[in-house]
Amino acid sequence: MSRKARVVDIPVIGELDRTTGNLSLQLARSLRKAIHKGELKAGDLLPSTRVLARALNVARGTVLEAFDQLKAEGFLDSQYGSGTRVARLLESEIKKPSPIILHTEDDIPLSAQAHAFARAAAQMKPLAPVPFAVSVPALDTAPDDIWRRLGNRVRAKGPGAPSGYGDPQGALALREAICEYVRKSRSVYCTPQQIIITSGTQQGLYLATQILLDAGDTAWVEEPAYPGITAIFTSAFLDRKMVRIPVGASGIDIAVGKEIAENAKAAFVTPSHQYPLGMPMSMAQRTALLAWAKEHKAWIVEDDYDSEMRYSGHPFASLQGLDPTRVIYLGTFSKVLFPSLRLGYAIVPEVLVDAFCGARVLMDRHPPSADQYVLASFMAEGHLDRHIRKMRSVYAEKRRVLIDAIRIHIDVELAELQPCDQGMHMVLWLKQGVDDVEVVQKCVAVGISLRAVSPMYGTNIRRSGLFLGLGGYSDEDIIRAIIKLNEIIISLLPR
Repeated sequence: MSRKARVVDIPVIGELDRTTGNLSLQLARSLRKAIHKGELKAGDLLPSTRVLARALNVARGTVLEAFDQLKAEGFLDSQYGSGTRVARLLESEIKKPSPIILHTEDDIPLSAQAHAFARAAAQMKPLAPVPFAVSVPALDTAPDDIWRRLGNRVRAKGPGAPSGYGDPQGALALREAICEYVRKSRSVYCTPQQIIITSGTQQGLYLATQILLDAGDTAWVEEPAYPGITAIFTSAFLDRKMVRIPVGASGIDIAVGKEIAENAKAAFVTPSHQYPLGMPMSMAQRTALLAWAKEHKAWIVEDDYDSEMRYSGHPFASLQGLDPTRVIYLGTFSKVLFPSLRLGYAIVPEVLVDAFCGARVLMDRHPPSADQYVLASFMAEGHLDRHIRKMRSVYAEKRRVLIDAIRIHIDVELAELQPCDQGMHMVLWLKQGVDDVEVVQKCVAVGISLRAVSPMYGTNIRRSGLFLGLGGYSDEDIIRAIIKLNEIIISLLPR
């Protein structure tokens, strides 16, 4: 059996001051300090005197003298054939290093920006993959084998194995595939030259806010709204003003928006499937929104959230198809494929293409290239269309199980479901004054992942509700979680 070669690290000695002499004394002092601080531990093997002398550019006799001094003091042990090691001293004989003090009165105070970003991180922290976390893919729909096969083929050579920088707009093959896909499925009107590949909808929202608004400008945001857009205004762009416009049964209320901030420069909306409530924007409200934007020369940012998952009838057509010159359309593959994929897209009017590319270059140069070509092949060969059809069937069944479990196990006097016939989540409104944030906290302790709806409101009247994802959980898991949820709601009823 061959012996494993010993590889000995050179300890951190620091610079020896050659102008003052006594190099062996300086070396002994440095080694002693390293042992006291715990940088060299009991039993650690030191380099040979020849190796250390060569590394420090000193005579071997200098190292021998320092080692002899430390042996005499009991810091080092030396045995023939096994080298020189740090002595196995009693812990009490070595001064323990002082603990690192993380917070003192002399700490640099955090900026308001730092606090704002910290709040955004807490609000959008990923949930544990248990019922009812959103965006946990159903395992029986994941196209793992096809994706792996395409990945092996595409990454082996050609553009799928790039070695240089890529186009900030993204791979042309993927933009062409997306152009064809959104034309057929979402009635989006565009060319591949109008598409910018992003790392997801969140980056698209960030870019849109950065590009469309100047300091002091105002934008409409839905009430309640996706935390990812509201956090942008409360953290990254404090010099832009966000105005919350209430959402009704027909979507965002354009009349109220005009009363509050008629001269806003942009409106951020989720017209196909409002986040978080789930209803689509009516045609009357869409027409009114487009008319307002045209009259006031404003932009509309359309986050096409969960549009693919409609369980009765066909998905609603996009807002962008009604006025391509005024609407920035944002889509993502995170929900329908893998959240870890981090590929989405922004479809922008031609006049904004250069601005989006420039902002993208300054942010992260360009999206990762290899997966773009895998996804382009996945779409071009028809796998995405088949995958979405399969997902609709699977999630429709998950939705039915969830609705039945709530009907059977939660009293209507305690909670009721928000009517919705599409998407990958449902909202359960709580009654009797139950605090949704407190429900979420108690659910974590019993293995249930939820988000509270009330924090998605601004300063207006908040409603208490729970965000229930339909994700990759078994029917039994869903039923058990609903039974536990019912017990927690009952325990928090006001007396």
